[in-house]
Amino acid sequence: MIVRTLEECKNSSRAINGGNWESVRMLLKDDNMGFSFHITTIFADTETPIHYQNHLESVYCMQGEGEIETVEDGKIYQIRPGTLYILDKNDKHLLRATKDMHMACVFNPPLNGKEVHDENGVYALEADTIDD
Repeated sequence: MIVRTLEECKNSSRAINGGNWESVRMLLKDDNMGFSFHITTIFADTETPIHYQNHLESVYCMQGEGEIETVEDGKIYQIRPGTLYILDKNDKHLLRATKDMHMACVFNPPLNGKEVHDENGVYALEADTIDD
C-alpha cells in the first residue's frame, strides 16, 4: 500500500514549478500503477500553451475558474469547480486561469516526475525521475 499526503508531497522534490503552474506529483511511474496522479495549480491571469503529444490527461477542477481552448477548432470551454475535461486525442490547447485553479490530474502513460513543458508545450515521454 502507498500512503502519501498532499502536504508532505508539497514539501518535497515532488512539487514542480513550471512558471504559470505548480504540479505536486503524488503518484508517479515508479509507483507501478500505470498512471500518474497530480494536484496542479494553474496560476491566475496566465495562459499556458500545452500539447501532450506523448500523454493522455484527465483533469478535474476542484477550485478556481478559467477556460480551455482547443487550438485545432478554436472552441472554448469554461472551467469551474466540478468540471472535468479529458484530453483523449492529444489535443493541443491553451489553458487560461482567471482565478487560481486547483486541479486533480491523471496522466497515461505515467510521468516520471520532473517533467516541464518544452517550447511546444510537450512533456517528454521519458523525463528524469524524482529522487525521494
